[in-house]
Amino acid sequence: MFAIRIHGRGGQGVVTAAEVLSVAAFDEGKHAQAFPTFGSERTGAPVTAFCRIDEAPIRAHDPVTAADAVLVQDPTLLHGVPVLDGTNPQTFVLVNSSRQLDQLGLDALVTDFFPGRVLTIPATELARTHLGRPLPGPVLLGAFAALTDQIGLDALSAALRQRFDGASGEANVAAAAAGYQAVLELGRRHVDA
Repeated sequence: MFAIRIHGRGGQGVVTAAEVLSVAAFDEGKHAQAFPTFGSERTGAPVTAFCRIDEAPIRAHDPVTAADAVLVQDPTLLHGVPVLDGTNPQTFVLVNSSRQLDQLGLDALVTDFFPGRVLTIPATELARTHLGRPLPGPVLLGAFAALTDQIGLDALSAALRQRFDGASGEANVAAAAAGYQAVLELGRRHVDA
């Protein structure tokens, strides 16, 4: 089973990102589940959503504590919320930021994690370009697809089109493709250690 945890703030589409990811996996013939957890339900409050992907039926329904991948939609959470709890050197970590890990105070991750497993992606900037709004979810999902090979870009695109109609769907697909391409340009596609 591959377990994903997505951290962000209310209004950033954290729950939607987990749902789209599970639909993409399901469309590829895998078993998947997605669900959120949050405290106060208000815009800007920390939100966590979970997704599991497996070839076999998934029996667990508890929050993901040991994550194979962590997506951080808001880098301000890095030092205030334990977003990296339950990670290990093999965990994939994607952080929405145009800054490098050392600039975020996370340079230890570069040495503690396997090479190529921890990346920053300027998801907000790419989302503004393609969506016209600072919603990093589709960009990070595209980056996730390129980095982990857990879902394909075609399945992700279909899931985004299913979730969002017309021009909005196409804009979300373009944002996901930009995230996918950003990882490819970093030369970090599916790093096995």
